[in-house]
Order: sequence, then structure tokens, then C-alpha cells
Amino acid sequence: MGTEHVQHRDIAKFAVDRVNLPKDKANEYRAQARRLREKLDNYLGEHPDFTLKKMLLSGSLAKGTALRSLNDIDIACYVGGADAPQDVRKLIKYLAERLRSAFPNFSPDQVTPQTYSVKVSFRGSGLDIDVVPILYDGDENWYGNLVSQDDGSFLRTCIPRHLEFIRKRKTEHETHFAQVIRLVKFWIRHQKQKNPGFRFKSFMCELILAHLADQGLDLSDYPEALQHFFTYVARTGLRKQIAFEDYYRRSAIGYFSDPVQIIDPVNAKNNAACLYTTNQACEITDVALDAGDAIDAALRAPTKQKTVYYWQKVFGPAFQV
Repeated sequence: MGTEHVQHRDIAKFAVDRVNLPKDKANEYRAQARRLREKLDNYLGEHPDFTLKKMLLSGSLAKGTALRSLNDIDIACYVGGADAPQDVRKLIKYLAERLRSAFPNFSPDQVTPQTYSVKVSFRGSGLDIDVVPILYDGDENWYGNLVSQDDGSFLRTCIPRHLEFIRKRKTEHETHFAQVIRLVKFWIRHQKQKNPGFRFKSFMCELILAHLADQGLDLSDYPEALQHFFTYVARTGLRKQIAFEDYYRRSAIGYFSDPVQIIDPVNAKNNAACLYTTNQACEITDVALDAGDAIDAALRAPTKQKTVYYWQKVFGPAFQV
């Protein structure tokens, strides 16, 4: 049967060889981000009234869920001061000007305003850092208004609590929580290669897996964990609300009419899936059903060739055993 030909250890090896960002690269990228933060900290020591208040590594590198294909780093930059613009376009320009002041050794073309962020380029490594502004009003837990990368709207968020939320699940499930997230993200990447219009953002996948983990799903068997994820998506059609009580009670959750409702664990008023339409939910459901069927077939396949064939339906031709 297929379990004889491809087992948990084979999926784990595939993840190390083809999916995960290598540890040395992750350390190099984190060190580069840390140097940028330290430069700002030193500048703040000399200019305590400077409007850039804090930099925090965010995104997949901070969470430990980055894929091998990572080519940029996300950093949240807390911007304070009454003169900080409330208009997104003006805020991005304002942030770029302040970054150039804080990092005078950078040439102007290394600090480039983007639509919703500022790109800081390092010539040595060729790595780009996307600096995303958060309007900060002095909250002790570091809540602030983030410029959303989805549509440029302002969104109340808390980067330290987001990282703490993921870290808690990683602690409870050792290496497996982050690894299953990376495997699902690799599946999404394969779907986007086949269909560039396919949408299923990583944050939603993280929260679905956090919900399943909180419900008691054992993530230590990767074929079973992946099958459970795809079955959940296919069975619910993403029409069942997902929410958490790490930082608020369910009674604090606002009313949402959106077809997909995956509530931000640090902001009860934010539906992380609010931009997803019924048609997009159906498309995600359909491809999840196909992936689940492929895993079922792989687990029953009589030969190694057939087993690998079905796993390639999930992960693409990169999957080899």
C-alpha cells in the first residue's frame, strides 16, 4: 500500500530538502534584519524624539514558517508623532524620508517607496526588506494601525501578540505546527503556479491550522495532518467561523456578513478573510478536495510510482522520493 512507499519521514525529508528555508539562510536573514533594528535603536538613543519608535521582524521569517523561495523580509515599523500623515501615500513617503535620516549610509536608491511599504535593499546580499508602517499612539502592548498589504486600509494590529500566538502553538506542537504550515504554503505555491489567479493567503492557513491544533489534531504525522487540513476545508467550505480567545472573549467579536470568517486573534473586529468572495471560497474548497483525494489515493496506491504520482498532485513535480 502507499503508506509503505511514502511515509511521514519521506514527507519530512522532502520538507527539509525542497520546502523549508535552510537554517543558515534563515539565520543570515534574521541577522540582517537585526542589524537594521539595532541601527534604529542606536539612532533613537541619540534622537529620543524621533518619530520612528520601533522596528519588529514580522511575517514568515519571524514566525519560523518561511519557505525556501523567500526573497524578502517583512519588518513592521512603528511610526509615532502628531505630524505622521494619515493618508497612506503620504505616510509611505514620510516613512521613506525618516528611514533615510536614520540610515544615512544608505544611498537614496536603497530606500524606495512602494505602494504600501518602503523597500530597503542591501547590496551585499541582494536581499530586500519590506518596511511596513504602523501608526503608533503609545499603546503599552504595541497595538497600532497597520497599513494592510491587501488593500492599503488601516488595520488595528499587534505584532508582538501575533508572534506570541504562533509561538504558543509551536511550543505545544514542537516542530510540527510550523512544518505543516510550510507544507500547506508549498501546496498553495504550487496551486498559484498552475493558476496565477488562485488566492489563499498564508495568514488564513495559519489560523485554520491553529484552530485544528487547538481542537486536538495531532500534527506529528504529516500525511494525516495534511489530509485533516484538506478535509476540514472541503467539509466546511470555509463557511464556519474560526475565532480564538487568547486575547479577547468571543462575545467581543463583531458582526460580519462576509462569506468567509476567520477572525484575527489579536483584533476581534477584524475578519482576516473579509476580502474573499463566495467564488474564491468555492475555488479553495475545490482544490482542497482534490488534494485530499490525491492523498487518499496515495495512501492506497499499490506501487511506489503510483504513490509518488499522487503526492505530486499535491506538491507538484518537485516531490520525489
